[in-house]
Amino acid sequence: MDGAEMELERRSKFLSGLILKKKAGEQQEQRDRLNVRVRASDMPFPLQNRAFSCARELLDSMPGKLDSKRLALALKKEFDSSYGPAWHCIVGTSFGSYVTHSLGGFLYFSIDKVYILLFKTAVEPLSRGTSLKD
Repeated sequence: MDGAEMELERRSKFLSGLILKKKAGEQQEQRDRLNVRVRASDMPFPLQNRAFSCARELLDSMPGKLDSKRLALALKKEFDSSYGPAWHCIVGTSFGSYVTHSLGGFLYFSIDKVYILLFKTAVEPLSRGTSLKD
C-alpha cells in the first residue's frame, strides 16, 4: 500500500468510527426518552427500537394496573406480523427464564418497573410421515 491508500484507509476508519458513535448516541437518547434499560440483547438496533416504541405505546395505553398478558400478546403479534413467525414474549415485574433463541432474535429490557423478554425461535416444519410420538 502506498501513502495515499494508507491515508484513505485511515480516514475511512475515522469516519466509520464517528458514524458508529453518532448512532450509539442516538440509540441512547431514544432509550432515555422512553425510559428503557436494556438488560441483555442479541438483536439489531432497528428491531430493538421497534420493541421499545411498541412496549411504551402499549404501557401508556393501559389505564391503571399493568395487564402483562395483553402487553405480551400485542408485542408477540407485532413481531410475528412484521418479522415472521415464532416470536415469544414474557412480561412481568419478577420472573426467571432460560430460553434458546435464534441468532439476532433476543431482547431483554425494562420500561419503568416492567421487564420484557422478547425472543424468536426457529420454526422447522414437520416432515410428512413423522409423528410426534417418534
